Amino acid sequence: MGRNWYLLWSGSAISALGDGIFLAALPLLATTITQDPKLIAGVSFFGALPWLLAALPAGAAADRYDGRRLLLAALWVQCALMALLAMFHSAHIAFLYGMAFLIGTAENVPRAVGQPLIKATVENHLLERANGRLFASQAVALQFVGPPLGGLLFVIAVPAPFWVNALTFAVAALLVSRMRTERKVPTARPKAREGLRWLMEHKALRTITVVSATTNLCIAMTMATLVLFAQQRLGLSGAGFGAFLATLACGGVAGGLLAERLLARYRNTVTATVVLIPLMWLGIVTVAHDLVTVAAFAVVSSFCTAVWGVATSSFRQRVVPTELLGRVSSAQTLITWGVQPVGALLGGLTADYFGLLAPWYVAVTLRTAVGLLSLKSLRTHVRVSSEEKATSWPRP
Repeated sequence: MGRNWYLLWSGSAISALGDGIFLAALPLLATTITQDPKLIAGVSFFGALPWLLAALPAGAAADRYDGRRLLLAALWVQCALMALLAMFHSAHIAFLYGMAFLIGTAENVPRAVGQPLIKATVENHLLERANGRLFASQAVALQFVGPPLGGLLFVIAVPAPFWVNALTFAVAALLVSRMRTERKVPTARPKAREGLRWLMEHKALRTITVVSATTNLCIAMTMATLVLFAQQRLGLSGAGFGAFLATLACGGVAGGLLAERLLARYRNTVTATVVLIPLMWLGIVTVAHDLVTVAAFAVVSSFCTAVWGVATSSFRQRVVPTELLGRVSSAQTLITWGVQPVGALLGGLTADYFGLLAPWYVAVTLRTAVGLLSLKSLRTHVRVSSEEKATSWPRP
């Protein structure tokens, strides 16, 4: 892994720090405007809605244009949007919805170009290591450092976390600008739907997509009113809410760093994560009444999520043709992330009508059912090669 990889990795980690700050600060900002669970869930809904609308066009652009230039443009746009949010933070809740939508739209581009850029800067046999480090650094920045910092900055001054977030995107853009990659000549306009069709024809990727989409739907359901869960069930303040989110990072860091070794040594690693994740959620909602207990379950859940992410990302980068990688990745993003606005809406409505614990019970039930139905397919197609240290599925 050379200079380009480390610049890309550093830029990703710094921008993830800003995302972590934003993750805690935006719902806290919403609670200063309203305490209505439906309206607060609306912030998550509009923030996730662009994954349905912009994922496929972003993937087509990633396969057609120079990925580094697209990434730079997206980072500067996000920087400008964060500065705008900082300046008008006391506006109506509808303004928060609009800003969440625009920021989510801009985020589609880095996610689409990230997969091709990683593949272009890392040798094939090092993909697990690269993805593991990427997951670990993002877990530290996005979940461990970012949310507590966002909560603390919010307590100091309401616009402070958004100004710091703008700064992180600017620094990330400067790092990416130092990458020296071969300039890509724009190709003929690719068809965005080709990536979706390729994804649907690949049995293993199709199974992975269903499991990942269900997981994200369930997470969106619980995250939509998580700030109220933390305040009312755990009695946490703004800074405490940031610390609550940070507990998720501990397992994510360990999972990212250990994924390469676990996938090479244990054949059933991937299927084990499928079973353990909903069990941890069940523990959170049934026996966890304080931050320490919640953290114990959350660490195991985030560990499994990171291992699953490393395995599936590395697999996708290997089996998808380079000229289709942006579109296939975005097609998978469309499905797996596009369900989040639905989850946020369902989570808000469920919490409003049945209480703050209801979304957790629904999430556990749904994720358990889909996970159990997917186990046979995953066991059939997963092949662990000790030489490659990777999961390997047959092509369609």
